[in-house]
Amino acid sequence: MGYEQGLSGLAGASNALDVIGNNIANANTVGFKSSTAQFSDMYANSIATSVNTQIGIGTTLASVQQQFGQGAINATSSSLDVAINGNGFFQMSNNGAMTYTRDGTFQRDKNGYIVNAQGLNLMGYAADKNGVINTAQTVPLQAPTTNIAPTATTKITGQFNLNSQDALPTKTQFDPTDNTTYNYSTSIQVYDSLGGSQPVNMYFVKSATSGQWEAYAGVQGGSTTDLGTVTFDSTGAIQSTVAPDGTATKSLGQFTFTIDNNDGSGTPQSLTLDLTGTTQYGGKDGVNNLAQDGFASGTLTTFTIGNDGKVTGNYSNGQTATLGQIALANFNNPNGLVNIGGNQYVETAASGVPQISAPGSTNHGTLQGSALENSNVDLTSQLVNLITAQRNYQANAQTIKTQQTVDQTLINL
Repeated sequence: MGYEQGLSGLAGASNALDVIGNNIANANTVGFKSSTAQFSDMYANSIATSVNTQIGIGTTLASVQQQFGQGAINATSSSLDVAINGNGFFQMSNNGAMTYTRDGTFQRDKNGYIVNAQGLNLMGYAADKNGVINTAQTVPLQAPTTNIAPTATTKITGQFNLNSQDALPTKTQFDPTDNTTYNYSTSIQVYDSLGGSQPVNMYFVKSATSGQWEAYAGVQGGSTTDLGTVTFDSTGAIQSTVAPDGTATKSLGQFTFTIDNNDGSGTPQSLTLDLTGTTQYGGKDGVNNLAQDGFASGTLTTFTIGNDGKVTGNYSNGQTATLGQIALANFNNPNGLVNIGGNQYVETAASGVPQISAPGSTNHGTLQGSALENSNVDLTSQLVNLITAQRNYQANAQTIKTQQTVDQTLINL
């Protein structure tokens, strides 16, 4: 019987060496999870008696258990690299057949779809043109390369300080080409519906009436509009804004005017100048904040992947857009998954069905963009295990050798 135990021991030690060797070989594989060989004993069937005289007949490989512990996360320079911190797998589609992986090395294919090195599509939730995520079902995520459409400017927001101690202009007739006819001016680029830009100039003229300023706006080389009068109270805050016809503006601090449109439509572009927050203090004339709500067309430059899995496109015009959201799959029994190679797993009855949800939801980890999860192989412990498995192999070989010696002794009697 010694041969049977020894041979099973050799097979077991060989299996352990195979598993350990595979772990060591994949120490640098992104998202790889180490495995442990699990063994069970073997006994021959016998009739039960009051005295246990069973002698084991060796060992057998019971299972190879993967250790799904977290691997270290390292930052990378690729905006489409992403690591899972916690539970979950990326869901990948191979022409509709789903696989699962912890390897977050992704890129775009020629059609803008986010894929892995094998060309499998990363699955997630699509976003509409307004960036609203549809979580009803997962779809192959796509990051389109088309330009983001321009948006025409409708509002200019300016917070200025107009110096209460300014002297009156030396000339009383306002002329945008003569800086002696106004106290302060500034400009900002605005955009039409086609993304064309032109500067809008704003002028402020101190009035002889205490606390009052005249406001003007217009484009370079075009007509300039008299917006009306801004009146400040004794604290330096806006008290009233009055149109040129003497009526109060619809909203305090806001003037509406038009400029010639550059888009070729011939229709004037309507703009609102919002002066909310503008003050009249005894300090230098200047601007504290100046912005407008339009932008030109932009090309996609980079991506950002948030902790919640949302993929944001960053465009050359400074705008951003939500392009979709990566979904994560979790399983009740990850060890029930079957590893098919290429860092891919498939579900089985033992693993249970995947629970698909957004990163950060219950039992699902979060994501880290521009990062990858390293293999969780501990090389130090694997090398120690390698030595142990080698010793076990030698010991079982010695068992067979000893049995041979016993047999030879019997033969020589």
